[in-house]
Amino acid sequence: MARIAGVDIPSDKKVKIALTYIHGIGDATSAKILADAKIDPEIRVKDLSEDMISKLRREIETKYKVEGEVRREVQNNIKRLIEIGSYRGLRHRLNLPVRGQRTHTNARTKKGRRRAVGLKKAKPGKKG
Repeated sequence: MARIAGVDIPSDKKVKIALTYIHGIGDATSAKILADAKIDPEIRVKDLSEDMISKLRREIETKYKVEGEVRREVQNNIKRLIEIGSYRGLRHRLNLPVRGQRTHTNARTKKGRRRAVGLKKAKPGKKG
């Protein structure tokens, strides 16, 4: 396994796919990185030489935001929305869908398990 940007990328996959395991790099960015580093996207990670891996590392470190940097930026954006009191910030604070989805039904992933409302336990001494 090669370690790039603090992530162990799987050695049995093609380089183009393996780079997408790094947070902040998708398919298009992966292809662009490989084109700039002049590396064949179809080669497997285990077949990369140390020189090729160092080229990839250098390319990613100098030109792209990845991993912690991207996560920190996203968190700061969400924090800013909450602080300015925007509608999106309110939705984030209440842990509800932000992008206009319906919540009357669905949205269980964000809202969590259903909670029963209004159920009362029967008293043990009385029947009927």
